[in-house]
Amino acid sequence: MGSSFGKLFRITTFGESHGGGVGVVIDGCPPRIELSIQDIQHELDRRRPGQSKLTTQRAESDRAEIFSGTFEGRTLGTPIMIMVRNEDARASDYEPNKDIFRPSHADYTYQAKYGIRSWKGGGRSSARETIGRVAAGAIAKKILAAHGIAIHAWVSRVADLGCTVDPTQVTQQAIEATPVRCPDADAAKAMIALIEKVKSEGDSVGGTVDCVALGVPVGLGEPVFDKLEADLARAMMSLPASKAFEIGSGMEGTHLRGSEHNDEFYMEDGRVRTRTNRSGGVQGGISNGEPILLRVGFKPTATILRAQNSVDEQGTARELQSRGRHDPCVLPRAVPMVEAMAALVLCDHLLRQIALKGAAGGTA
Repeated sequence: MGSSFGKLFRITTFGESHGGGVGVVIDGCPPRIELSIQDIQHELDRRRPGQSKLTTQRAESDRAEIFSGTFEGRTLGTPIMIMVRNEDARASDYEPNKDIFRPSHADYTYQAKYGIRSWKGGGRSSARETIGRVAAGAIAKKILAAHGIAIHAWVSRVADLGCTVDPTQVTQQAIEATPVRCPDADAAKAMIALIEKVKSEGDSVGGTVDCVALGVPVGLGEPVFDKLEADLARAMMSLPASKAFEIGSGMEGTHLRGSEHNDEFYMEDGRVRTRTNRSGGVQGGISNGEPILLRVGFKPTATILRAQNSVDEQGTARELQSRGRHDPCVLPRAVPMVEAMAALVLCDHLLRQIALKGAAGGTA
């Protein structure tokens, strides 16, 4: 199973939704990085369930524990192991339907591939696995911040409700000002109302999360197979419920001519700049020094509180009536996940670029 991600800054997540706990092992973190449990907990609190009426009411505190890799508040350069214990798992919610494949879940595919699966909340396929990613992302963010790089993500669309946001001016404070994590206050109100309505109907809704990385230097990315946008796409498409990825102009750019789409260069303060940034900060698989702009599309939550048709493990037609606690919309909690995955990719490529410069005697 592909549970590891990254090359120099490498993570391996572990655990299942209703097991003893979930977590991550981080290998390749540089030594002497100041790190406290609060740095990690802040990000996990943004991801945890039960934080608002828009999310699942599973009562998990998601308290992180650091088991290795730090000493006196700084990283040692050795593997860092972080774990969060499961506190409110309710296997009984899933037992009545344990033999039925839930529509659009990983139940059938896991069973077909491995011949066994955890029917308790989806096991490894549950979004609870992302706790390890977010914890590791908190460390990656600290490394990036020391190099002047900041990452912000926000909910840009819920169903057909969009918003207006300047990605170069967006702030974490504005993003966190509403439970839906949309910095456009008027749009956020409409999004919240829609999610609440859908929830009352026992249904779910999807949408998009936008992300910007500011302060990224020129030169990150390793063509041809480790292009920066390719690794970002892989990272985002590995998230639960993700179904689409765009960078820069994305699919909209396919409607333009080259004369309209090309990012023309100019000089500003001795630095090469682009006028439109339709490339989204990446050209030829390498960062060009402009803000990196990307978007991730998330499907409606697969578990809904409506009867659905399915089959059981014997192939018998069955009606599924789901129980349990689930998000009517994954987007608000997906925001810190998108930030974390962007941070992991950029941190890995930053360390690879530093290593390249060192190997080339600083001339790379």
